Amino acid sequence: MKKLLFLLLALLVMASCTETKTNKSTTDSKEKPISDLSIYNLPEKWTNQNGKEVTLKEFRGSVLVMVMIYTSCKAACPRLVADMRHIEERILRSNKDNVKFILVSIDPEVDTPERLKEFSIENKMTGKHWSFLRSNEEQTREFAAVLAVNYKKISPIDFSHSNIISVFNEEGEMVFQQEGLGVSYDKTISVVNEEASN
Repeated sequence: MKKLLFLLLALLVMASCTETKTNKSTTDSKEKPISDLSIYNLPEKWTNQNGKEVTLKEFRGSVLVMVMIYTSCKAACPRLVADMRHIEERILRSNKDNVKFILVSIDPEVDTPERLKEFSIENKMTGKHWSFLRSNEEQTREFAAVLAVNYKKISPIDFSHSNIISVFNEEGEMVFQQEGLGVSYDKTISVVNEEASN
């Protein structure tokens, strides 16, 4: 009986220590200061495809793969969207929970949350790791400058824009960018898997 009680007591102490250690590591990552190079310093709020207001800081702790598009685009954007899906398909299964794919609209006037939701369904990008964001024109321009994405309205319904996919580490620091359409994304996939494995 004494041995059984001792064993139970030992197990309780071990469980308590493990829980404290887990809680401490979670707390440490949240309390860790944000670096000057992190997009998590940007305080603005965005609206996602579900109509919910979010801040970029809410994505802290995940590797981010980001692109700027607009949903009525008929030229480059469909290719960028296909590239994002292709990258997502090639992320190691063990890393999938650590990666978020974010598509930011450069046309917030047209790309309402409802439109972004429709677009996500049309393109089979509805899982929890897909986010579509929109904001006002000023904030969108500011964020495009951070990503080195240039865009310009060339008609009432068309934009000329850079075709860049950016990768950010868990702390929101840019670690890689790839520009172009129809190029190999092997390096991007490699960087995402490496960052998500850390």
